[in-house]
Amino acid sequence: MFGLGIGAVVLIGVAVVAAFYAVYLYNNFVRLTQRGREAWADVDVQLKRRYDLIPNLIETVKGYAAHEQETFNAVTAARANATSMHVDPSGITPEQIKAMAGAEAALGGAIGNLLAIAEAYPDLKASQNFSELQTELSDTENKIQAARRFYNTNVRDLLIALQSFPSNIVGKMFGFTEMDYFELPENSVEREVVKVAF
Repeated sequence: MFGLGIGAVVLIGVAVVAAFYAVYLYNNFVRLTQRGREAWADVDVQLKRRYDLIPNLIETVKGYAAHEQETFNAVTAARANATSMHVDPSGITPEQIKAMAGAEAALGGAIGNLLAIAEAYPDLKASQNFSELQTELSDTENKIQAARRFYNTNVRDLLIALQSFPSNIVGKMFGFTEMDYFELPENSVEREVVKVAF
């Protein structure tokens, strides 16, 4: 081929295939990173929805159980702590994920305590407003769980790509970094089952 030996042609062919494969791996890392960021944004949307529901839930319960101020204050403080944390999807750090998981666990426990109060108030349990808020909160909790799973699935795919050979070489060469799973702390009150009978 134009004065090149067969060995040179094979070498050029291998180099071209390797270059195309490196481009494919790079583009795959871009896709995985963006999917992880998008998944985190989905988690953030569902958490905001939960934060927006909590004041309505507190006000509804307050109307029936005014002397439960300590519980109301705990929920309000946990919500304030959770809403004060903002994790930018373009720069997620392991520390931010752990802090957010801790704040969410505390908030989940406080909400569980708030809902447990309703058991002592039959009129509250029968309230249509409370029932609708509870249904909406339950729906939101399910959506948060789904968003967490979607985020963690995308993190898993990125971690596999970053730790597998030969894609790990391309990942390190272009500075792609690992993301952390969004997990509840081991001592989380959300890991405990809150028994509420309505």
